[in-house]
Amino acid sequence: MNVPDSDIKTLLESYKTITVYGLSNDKTKPSHYVPVFMRDKGWRIIGTYPKEHDVGGFSIFKNLVEIPKEDRKFIDVFRSSDKIPEVVDEILKLGGTEVLWLQLGISHPEAEKKAEQAGIKVVSNRCLIIEYNQYF
Repeated sequence: MNVPDSDIKTLLESYKTITVYGLSNDKTKPSHYVPVFMRDKGWRIIGTYPKEHDVGGFSIFKNLVEIPKEDRKFIDVFRSSDKIPEVVDEILKLGGTEVLWLQLGISHPEAEKKAEQAGIKVVSNRCLIIEYNQYF
């Protein structure tokens, strides 16, 4: 993680569109209720999920390549830590991402370093709801 705690609020204020990598259709999972929370607080939420769904009224794409580049600047990831290297590779291949946010319980130091070396701001093992409640 290369974003200090003191920059989290500014980071969230600077990006009003969040692409959620792995936005679930299961309302009981954090990968669903965290995006709902952030949408209800004023952020525009776009999701990726391999299976088509319309739960929550989100715009859902099957993968990142389908999402316009300008909407991929801030990517919030809900994937297991062992999948982060392939997520980072996909993000780097597509370009345009400025912030990689790995939700609470998710981290992969080597993949995070690779993203950081490419100029991406990385936040890991942090929940958007917790951070929102702390700073807003």
